[in-house]
Amino acid sequence: MTAHSTDPLLDHAWQREPGAVPLAERMRPRNLGEFAGQSHLVGPGRILARIAETKRVPSLIFWGPPGVGKTTLARLLAEHTRSHFVVLSATAAGVKELREVVELARRRRAHEGRGTLLFVDEIHRFNKGQQDVLLPHLEAGVCALVGATTENPSFEVNAALLSRVRVLQLRPLTIGDLVALLRRALTDRERGLGARAIEADDGLLAAIAHTAQGDARRALNSLELAIDLVPDEQHTLTREVAAQAVGVRTLRYDRAGEEHYNIVSAFIKSMRASDADAAVYWLARMLESGEDVDFVARRMVIFASEDVGNADPQAIVIANATAHAAHQVGMPEAVLPLTQGVLYLALAPKSNRALTTYANARKDVQARGSLEVPLVVRNAVTTLMKAAQYGVGYRYPHDFEGGVVPGQASYLPDALADRRYLEPPTRGWEARAWAELQALRGAPAVDGGPEDET
Repeated sequence: MTAHSTDPLLDHAWQREPGAVPLAERMRPRNLGEFAGQSHLVGPGRILARIAETKRVPSLIFWGPPGVGKTTLARLLAEHTRSHFVVLSATAAGVKELREVVELARRRRAHEGRGTLLFVDEIHRFNKGQQDVLLPHLEAGVCALVGATTENPSFEVNAALLSRVRVLQLRPLTIGDLVALLRRALTDRERGLGARAIEADDGLLAAIAHTAQGDARRALNSLELAIDLVPDEQHTLTREVAAQAVGVRTLRYDRAGEEHYNIVSAFIKSMRASDADAAVYWLARMLESGEDVDFVARRMVIFASEDVGNADPQAIVIANATAHAAHQVGMPEAVLPLTQGVLYLALAPKSNRALTTYANARKDVQARGSLEVPLVVRNAVTTLMKAAQYGVGYRYPHDFEGGVVPGQASYLPDALADRRYLEPPTRGWEARAWAELQALRGAPAVDGGPEDET
């Protein structure tokens, strides 16, 4: 039912015979500094780093896909805060076991002055009876709860429990994260595979990492099997051996995963060129070689804003719907919404104004710093603000034809009043909207355009 943060049986087993314990278990990080990925949570100044420093663990839920470090992070928090670590499964632990854990935690706190971190796997399966036993003790600080789930807590975790915890989302590990982890495992003579002295280039490790789809455990298992398949007299991992280990026909990644990025680039540039045939071909190349559906969908959402933009405002809607549908149905049926979305994006009118307009504005923000907001667009909510001329001269757009102030002056900071970041669009909806706006700016006011007094 329970497990301590450091299992002496596992420790002794891998020290005596490393092969008796899986590589993924041996390579578990010993501190947050060794942890791969999740820099938004464990980096300097981030929430888990701060928790480790303060030695106080609040109740948390780690939400993320398999193999991204949910259990490991819980163990590390227990070690950093010197808490007793107890593991329960929401599907296996009944009310009786929970009461026993809570009572032991209470005694430990009273007699040893030591806290307890209760780690509950599959916490989305907690039923009301389990929750009712645990909630009062969480509120009293008898123990800290850290739950793990692969399901969206907003939909799957009981509301009463959800209101008492903070949800932290863990992300799939990047190819770079996994390559660094595999390299460390390959060279670590104490816990890893360093004793075999086998070399592997970064491109090959990137290929293994790619097949793991963000899962560190899967990547390490594949590497361990690959090294086991290398004959004793050889000291180089080949593509053929690695392919056997990961169970795919070919590993199409050149150094640093170049072939992967080449195909992605071809996919994006085909859609940008409105070449629907090529775009669908490269889509099929990615999907048939095992590319992650969510990765493809994310690229399409980015493309919808970067390359179609407001030439067709429906593009971002279609891309988001495509991503949702593909994630919901999964492979192989996901090829249908993905193909539909790719065809729409390839055939849509193109505009990169979202990209260029932001880039133009960003240059001034970085170069000029925090310029003052013009008085005309400040909101005068107090007498003092009115006396300071806040809002004076502001004209209410809805008082004018088409909701546009004729000849409207710039609302940019005074030093940038002559700047124009949006280049006049030339095609699609945004070109028509631009032309209509220019016409309206020359139109008369409906009623003289009184100043807005708010």
